[in-house]
Amino acid sequence: MSGATGADETEAFARLLMELKDRSGLSYGTLARRLHMSTSTLHRYCNGTAVPVEYAPVERLARVCRATPQELVELHRHWILADAVRGRRAEQVAGAAGSDGTDGSDGSVKGADAPATDVQPPVDEPVVVSSPSLVPPRRPRRRAVLIAVAAVAVVAAVVLAVRLPFGGDGSGDEPAAGDTAPATGTWAAGKPSASSSPDAKGRKPSASATASVTPSEGTGGASNGGEQGADRPAGGSSSGAIPLTVGTRPYVYDSPCSQHFLVNSEPEQVGPPASEPDAPRWAAAYGAVSSGEQEVALTVQGTGQETVVLEALHVRVLTKGAPLAWNDYSMGVGCGGGVGTKSFDIDLDNGSPTVTAKNGQREFPYKVSESDPEVFYVFARSKAHDVRWDLTLDWSSGSRRGTVHIDNAGTPFRTSADVDRPGYDYPLGGSEWIKRES
Repeated sequence: MSGATGADETEAFARLLMELKDRSGLSYGTLARRLHMSTSTLHRYCNGTAVPVEYAPVERLARVCRATPQELVELHRHWILADAVRGRRAEQVAGAAGSDGTDGSDGSVKGADAPATDVQPPVDEPVVVSSPSLVPPRRPRRRAVLIAVAAVAVVAAVVLAVRLPFGGDGSGDEPAAGDTAPATGTWAAGKPSASSSPDAKGRKPSASATASVTPSEGTGGASNGGEQGADRPAGGSSSGAIPLTVGTRPYVYDSPCSQHFLVNSEPEQVGPPASEPDAPRWAAAYGAVSSGEQEVALTVQGTGQETVVLEALHVRVLTKGAPLAWNDYSMGVGCGGGVGTKSFDIDLDNGSPTVTAKNGQREFPYKVSESDPEVFYVFARSKAHDVRWDLTLDWSSGSRRGTVHIDNAGTPFRTSADVDRPGYDYPLGGSEWIKRES
């Protein structure tokens, strides 16, 4: 594609942003505060000198400006095209570096006085930068390899963006964080099976809610603490591969009103509420913590024909402190009373909390295989503490035994009491947070 066409794609994306901003009637400063970004960053997005490295801030901007569902789809399409242009420009810079080399003194690229061809991201957005100036001199072979890896990463990101639309209105599934997919989910250990099934509520594990798994496996019931890398397929030919996978969704909405988050920011700095598929990104963007209670879904599936017995599920409290003095934000309003879900309950305020069945849920053990998965819902709640916690799942298969450690994409789950905290709701059709009446 020609450079002119690439410029047109970037300009078209920026033009859509500018139209939304102008229509909202908000100044750059006011809109930037609501999006939790700097005014200069927002200005660069709207004039086309920078393209966001992730779609999340674009989607938040569109929702604050009350974009229609059709406008959201069109905006996402243009962002993908603009992001692809940046990827092609990165490849062109990489190719120029490979052919021209460096001057051998400070590692800078020859012809560095030429106009920059890459669209640099804003300083307050996470980004992986492949800079020719960081390539060691006189190492052309290694430099070429590094450049190739960077180019592949850019292309892979674009492919993921195309396959996994960020469906903020609940119409699409979450890509994935840490950015947290719809077709198969991201599984805790090894690769997901082609037969991976949706859970009892018709949803599949979110890619942004990957469980971290460190299996310890032995024979005859003795744990030897052996580990299996997460990039190694579970249930493969190696005798050390664990025979199950675990998919995790850290923020399950029984209804839009069931999920509340504590955020250490005032309403003007917090974007609109997120639907369940978007919740991991929303929580990561604002440093949010589940307020009062947290519902986690675990999808457990065998990786082969053999039956795996799930012996027990345990909770581990990692830290416990005073509840957070932050504001409470509800992800929905106007919901009716919920129906109790079969689940497991954890009282995090207990001195030694345990996983207890409730609402007709059967106690452990359970059995799973590749064709017969199980979905477990876990409610953790606290009325007096700020708690970091995770789960462990004991399993056995024949003479093999092990333990799977489950958390929120490599970090503990976190739930804090919300007693006496200021609360805010976002009315349907509204454009700002409204303080909740006591």
